[in-house]
Amino acid sequence: MIALEIASWFFLVAGALFSIIGGIGIIRLPEFFSRMHGGGITDTMGAGLILIGLLCLAGPTLIAVKLLSILFFLTITSPSSCHALAHSALIHGVKPELDVKQQPNRTLNAPAASRDGDVS
Repeated sequence: MIALEIASWFFLVAGALFSIIGGIGIIRLPEFFSRMHGGGITDTMGAGLILIGLLCLAGPTLIAVKLLSILFFLTITSPSSCHALAHSALIHGVKPELDVKQQPNRTLNAPAASRDGDVS
């Protein structure tokens, strides 16, 4: 019995940590798609681990069946809603920011001077 309680507390603490890290990610990440990733971590991993921890404490009861159904629907709906939100944002013109550092006045393949000495 003590091992089940230790496992339960491990899952509860891990879920709480994932939820806190995801919440910090929602606040600190720079753009929409990155923030959506933080929200997905909070929703799927944080809540999922907390539900698994509660399952360990519930034992074989009707409460465990209810927690399993919540966990099932959470794992189905959370990634689907994140995907639908990202797809809608892309359709409506929200572009992901890439971390590519380029100098604005310089092109990568600048044409060389012409061979006849023409400078234009």
